[in-house]
Amino acid sequence: MNTHDPAEGADRPAIASSDPTAQRARARQHMDAEFSAFYRATVRSLVGFLVNQGADVHVAADIAQEVLTDAYRHWDSIRHHKAWVYKAASRALVRRFASVEEPVADIPEPTSLLPRPDRIGEWEAEHDALLLVRCLPPRQRQVLAWRLVGFTPTDIADHLGLTAETVRANLKRAKRNVTALYRTVQGEEQ
Repeated sequence: MNTHDPAEGADRPAIASSDPTAQRARARQHMDAEFSAFYRATVRSLVGFLVNQGADVHVAADIAQEVLTDAYRHWDSIRHHKAWVYKAASRALVRRFASVEEPVADIPEPTSLLPRPDRIGEWEAEHDALLLVRCLPPRQRQVLAWRLVGFTPTDIADHLGLTAETVRANLKRAKRNVTALYRTVQGEEQ
């Protein structure tokens, strides 16, 4: 005959779950898993987003890493993770453009985001669209970069402090300009 009282077993998990240290550890594990999944899903497109706005690949990789590190530190207080990361990265890029730095003569060291920094030029040459996008005026390049990562014109307007109509007009001009540039390049190659 079993002398074990089922009610005693039911009490134990409740005691374990009320332990603040155990609750914090479980919450931390959940946050780490959530951030890890977000990082893997976001980092490459964030680097591309910055490159589309005119950053060199190694600069974009550095900014993406810095912004994602900040996002991890403040993960619980950020309500809209994707929007926060893209907005912070865009602002960091503007600050980088505004700062006066001497160009680095050495090739950057390899990182997980940029395993072969000596091949940046080759990578850019293979991506003709990037060359076309870089010919656009800064505002058109900026709104196009936001659109390419899935933000709507209304979202972009909110993040950049513009009207949705201004964003749509810049997207339309960007499309028209890229199309014209592409046709010009195609005509020269024939």
